[in-house]
Amino acid sequence: MEYSVIFAQKWWQQYYPFIFSVFLLLLPLVFLIKFTKKKKQTLPSPPKLPLIGNLHQIGILPHRSLHALSSKYGPLMLLHFDQAPTLVVSSVKLAQEILKNHDVTFAGRPRTRAMDSIFYGCTDIAFSPYGEYWRQVKKIAVLELLSQKRVQSYQSVREELVTDMLEKVRVSSAKGATVDLSDMFHSLSNNMICRTALGRIYEREGGDKSFGVLIKKTVELIGTFCFKDMIPSLGWVDYLNGFVSTLKNNCDALHDFLGQLIDEHKAMNNVVDILLHLQKEGSIGIDLSKENLIAILVELFVGGTDTTAITMGWTMAEIIKNPSVMRRAQEEVRRIVGKKSKVTEADVNQMVYLKSILKETLRLHSVAAMISRETCAACKLDGYEIPANTRVFINAFTIQRDPEIWKNPEEFNPERFSESLVDFKGQHAQFIPFGGGRRICPGLAFAVVEVELVLANLLYWFDWKVPNGENAEDLDMDELYALIVRKQTPLVLVPKLYFSMVTGREGIQINNTKFKLIKSI
Repeated sequence: MEYSVIFAQKWWQQYYPFIFSVFLLLLPLVFLIKFTKKKKQTLPSPPKLPLIGNLHQIGILPHRSLHALSSKYGPLMLLHFDQAPTLVVSSVKLAQEILKNHDVTFAGRPRTRAMDSIFYGCTDIAFSPYGEYWRQVKKIAVLELLSQKRVQSYQSVREELVTDMLEKVRVSSAKGATVDLSDMFHSLSNNMICRTALGRIYEREGGDKSFGVLIKKTVELIGTFCFKDMIPSLGWVDYLNGFVSTLKNNCDALHDFLGQLIDEHKAMNNVVDILLHLQKEGSIGIDLSKENLIAILVELFVGGTDTTAITMGWTMAEIIKNPSVMRRAQEEVRRIVGKKSKVTEADVNQMVYLKSILKETLRLHSVAAMISRETCAACKLDGYEIPANTRVFINAFTIQRDPEIWKNPEEFNPERFSESLVDFKGQHAQFIPFGGGRRICPGLAFAVVEVELVLANLLYWFDWKVPNGENAEDLDMDELYALIVRKQTPLVLVPKLYFSMVTGREGIQINNTKFKLIKSI
């Protein structure tokens, strides 16, 4: 021990001058690094509470709550729900940065309890994790299920179902009765997916609940508040409040129905045929199980029923609320169609103002007001370090109301698109109702052609007014949020058949001849 101490003293005396010199040389460098190193930027964030984080600041209309928060904390802010960080993006510049420059990094999707159950562990297209499986099922959607050619092949189905819808409206018109367009649009959209995906319209056994009601409940469950998703430590509450059991019962009914349909399916030219053929052929880079097929089918219904129906409802509501818009739209539709007995999709393609009306509706009433993503890796955004596995909400609601981009953003003004090249196909970050980048909605073309055809027919064959002599400009436009933003109250209107354009003769009453003419559409 004594020897060790003596050795240490000698070693220190021998090397002390050298160590001290090195210290003096490095000291300025240490101070230089300390004072020149950039301090890590902290993302703006509202004050949070223990356990629930910022949950108390999110109201029943989350897109509007986030809109208000972003006006105070900026276009890039961080929220916390329990321990889960959530990034909220509310500017065109940052949306463009994410959807264009960092698209791969932000290509993930947050998973929820409902999505995991409904889509068999998120093996569908929209919510599957970014990777090889997602690339292959997205390829199936783009090239096989929802290609432009495939969408065109369903034209006869669209025309037949629109004809059935017009007949119902005609009957109500003859009686002077009202029409619940919200309910009618939902039935039409569901039947459209049924016919194109399954080959026919289905109802559950007993006829007590249609397949459409089952799908509607599924959409509601996806948008229902879930403790496990927002406050994981309180996930057990989902069992106590009945959410888990309701979700399980709904999923069991939905999966059993579609599973039996796949097992019993006979060849028809529809989506199930295509999926079964691809599964059997094995030409894609992944093995598709029966559960995968069901997940993809469920997504077609979930993504193509409520969203399309709600968009049609918002569009008709805005048309009714703005009489000058309705007059101009009807003038265009009736001028292009003339006295033909059928509104064709070729006619619709010439209706520039009608297309502008749809764009303006999608700007003000994006069904998906918030685009959800998740970071697959860490990255830097606007000078801030964004960790991997961060949930991201791009608030399309705020972006599409930005006064620096849109003049009088709260005003419904289809004319703003008349001379504009801005479109919703993913090329313009200021207008993203269908999302953007590689995760853009693959059903865009399918939805748009359906909506435009329905609107053109309703405006061509009928005049519309609100019931009970109410003022159309006072129409209730309140919102209801449940994953998607829908009109809170059903759209109920009174149709009046436009006589002269139907028969070319004035003053004739509704009769069988007129009915046959409408039926031939």
